Amino acid sequence: MFVPVIHSYSADEVDVGSDGGAVQQAFLLESRRQKVLLLDNEITFNEAVIEEREQGIQEIQQQIGEVNEIFKDLAVLVHEQGTMIDDIGTHIENSRAATIQAKSQLAKAAKTQRSNSSLVTCNALIFMFYWILKFCTICKAPS
Repeated sequence: MFVPVIHSYSADEVDVGSDGGAVQQAFLLESRRQKVLLLDNEITFNEAVIEEREQGIQEIQQQIGEVNEIFKDLAVLVHEQGTMIDDIGTHIENSRAATIQAKSQLAKAAKTQRSNSSLVTCNALIFMFYWILKFCTICKAPS
Protein backbone atom coordinates (compact mmCIF):
# COMPACT_ATOMS: atom_id res chain seq x y z
CA MET A 1 0.00 0.00 0.00
CA PHE A 2 2.75 2.41 0.91
CA VAL A 3 5.69 2.89 -1.47
CA PRO A 4 8.92 3.37 0.43
CA VAL A 5 9.74 7.03 0.15
CA ILE A 6 13.49 6.58 0.07
CA HIS A 7 13.42 4.28 -2.99
CA SER A 8 11.06 6.36 -5.11
CA TYR A 9 13.35 8.94 -6.64
CA SER A 10 12.24 11.16 -9.44
CA ALA A 11 14.29 11.76 -12.58
CA ASP A 12 15.50 15.12 -11.27
CA GLU A 13 16.81 13.53 -8.09
CA VAL A 14 18.74 10.82 -9.95
CA ASP A 15 20.37 13.25 -12.39
CA VAL A 16 22.89 14.84 -10.13
CA GLY A 17 25.40 16.58 -12.35
CA SER A 18 28.98 17.51 -11.69
CA ASP A 19 28.29 21.20 -11.29
CA GLY A 20 27.35 21.72 -7.66
CA GLY A 21 26.63 18.07 -7.06
CA ALA A 22 27.27 18.18 -3.34
CA VAL A 23 24.96 21.16 -2.78
CA GLN A 24 22.28 19.69 -4.95
CA GLN A 25 22.60 16.34 -3.23
CA ALA A 26 22.31 18.01 0.17
CA PHE A 27 19.26 19.92 -1.05
CA LEU A 28 17.67 16.73 -2.36
CA LEU A 29 18.38 14.89 0.89
CA GLU A 30 16.85 17.72 2.92
CA SER A 31 13.83 17.77 0.61
CA ARG A 32 13.47 14.01 0.98
CA ARG A 33 13.80 14.26 4.79
CA GLN A 34 11.07 16.91 4.90
CA LYS A 35 8.78 14.73 2.79
CA VAL A 36 9.39 11.80 5.13
CA LEU A 37 8.67 14.00 8.18
CA LEU A 38 5.54 15.33 6.52
CA LEU A 39 4.33 11.80 5.78
CA ASP A 40 5.18 10.67 9.32
CA ASN A 41 3.23 13.62 10.72
CA GLU A 42 0.30 12.81 8.46
CA ILE A 43 0.38 9.15 9.53
CA THR A 44 0.53 10.16 13.21
CA PHE A 45 -2.38 12.56 12.70
CA ASN A 46 -4.44 9.91 10.88
CA GLU A 47 -3.72 7.38 13.63
CA ALA A 48 -4.84 9.92 16.25
CA VAL A 49 -8.04 10.57 14.28
CA ILE A 50 -8.65 6.83 13.98
CA GLU A 51 -8.08 6.36 17.73
CA GLU A 52 -10.42 9.25 18.56
CA ARG A 53 -13.12 7.87 16.29
CA GLU A 54 -12.70 4.40 17.77
CA GLN A 55 -13.15 5.84 21.27
CA GLY A 56 -16.22 7.73 20.06
CA ILE A 57 -17.65 4.53 18.60
CA GLN A 58 -17.02 2.68 21.87
CA GLU A 59 -18.75 5.46 23.82
CA ILE A 60 -21.73 5.30 21.46
CA GLN A 61 -21.88 1.51 21.86
CA GLN A 62 -21.84 1.90 25.64
CA GLN A 63 -24.58 4.54 25.49
CA ILE A 64 -26.67 2.32 23.21
CA GLY A 65 -26.29 -0.49 25.74
CA GLU A 66 -27.42 1.84 28.53
CA VAL A 67 -30.42 2.99 26.49
CA ASN A 68 -31.24 -0.66 25.81
CA GLU A 69 -31.21 -1.38 29.56
CA ILE A 70 -33.43 1.65 30.20
CA PHE A 71 -35.94 0.44 27.61
CA LYS A 72 -35.92 -3.06 29.13
CA ASP A 73 -36.57 -1.59 32.60
CA LEU A 74 -39.30 0.60 31.15
CA ALA A 75 -40.92 -2.40 29.48
CA VAL A 76 -40.96 -4.25 32.81
CA LEU A 77 -42.52 -1.23 34.55
CA VAL A 78 -45.16 -0.82 31.84
CA HIS A 79 -46.02 -4.51 32.07
CA GLU A 80 -46.31 -4.35 35.87
CA GLN A 81 -48.42 -1.19 35.70
CA GLY A 82 -50.63 -2.82 33.08
CA THR A 83 -51.30 -5.62 35.54
CA MET A 84 -51.99 -3.10 38.30
CA ILE A 85 -54.36 -1.16 36.03
CA ASP A 86 -56.18 -4.39 35.22
CA ASP A 87 -56.43 -5.10 38.96
CA ILE A 88 -57.77 -1.59 39.58
CA GLY A 89 -60.35 -2.10 36.82
CA THR A 90 -61.41 -5.39 38.41
CA HIS A 91 -61.67 -3.74 41.83
CA ILE A 92 -63.79 -0.94 40.35
CA GLU A 93 -66.16 -3.45 38.77
CA ASN A 94 -66.37 -5.41 42.04
CA SER A 95 -67.06 -2.18 43.96
CA ARG A 96 -69.77 -1.24 41.47
CA ALA A 97 -71.47 -4.62 41.87
CA ALA A 98 -71.19 -4.41 45.67
CA THR A 99 -72.63 -0.88 45.63
CA ILE A 100 -75.60 -1.97 43.53
CA GLN A 101 -76.22 -4.89 45.88
CA ALA A 102 -75.88 -2.61 48.94
CA LYS A 103 -78.36 -0.12 47.43
CA SER A 104 -80.84 -2.93 46.86
CA GLN A 105 -80.40 -4.20 50.42
CA LEU A 106 -80.80 -0.67 51.82
CA ALA A 107 -84.05 -0.26 49.88
CA LYS A 108 -85.30 -3.58 51.28
CA ALA A 109 -84.24 -2.57 54.80
CA ALA A 110 -86.03 0.78 54.50
CA LYS A 111 -89.18 -0.97 53.26
CA THR A 112 -88.96 -3.53 56.06
CA GLN A 113 -88.40 -0.79 58.62
CA ARG A 114 -91.44 1.15 57.35
CA SER A 115 -93.58 -1.95 57.47
CA ASN A 116 -92.21 -2.84 60.91
CA SER A 117 -92.96 0.65 62.22
CA SER A 118 -96.46 0.38 60.76
CA LEU A 119 -96.82 -3.02 62.40
CA VAL A 120 -95.57 -1.66 65.72
CA THR A 121 -97.98 1.26 65.46
CA CYS A 122 -100.81 -1.10 64.59
CA ASN A 123 -99.91 -3.40 67.50
CA ALA A 124 -99.69 -0.40 69.85
CA LEU A 125 -103.14 0.76 68.72
CA ILE A 126 -104.59 -2.72 69.20
CA PHE A 127 -102.95 -2.97 72.62
CA MET A 128 -104.30 0.45 73.62
CA PHE A 129 -107.74 -0.39 72.26
CA TYR A 130 -107.67 -3.64 74.24
CA TRP A 131 -106.82 -1.82 77.46
CA ILE A 132 -109.39 0.86 76.80
CA LEU A 133 -112.03 -1.80 76.27
CA LYS A 134 -110.90 -3.64 79.34
CA PHE A 135 -110.90 -0.46 81.37
CA CYS A 136 -114.33 0.45 80.05
CA THR A 137 -115.69 -2.98 80.89
CA ILE A 138 -114.25 -2.76 84.38
CA CYS A 139 -115.74 0.67 84.85
CA LYS A 140 -119.19 -0.42 83.61
CA ALA A 141 -119.28 -3.58 85.55
CA PRO A 142 -122.02 -3.64 88.22
CA SER A 143 -120.69 -3.32 91.57
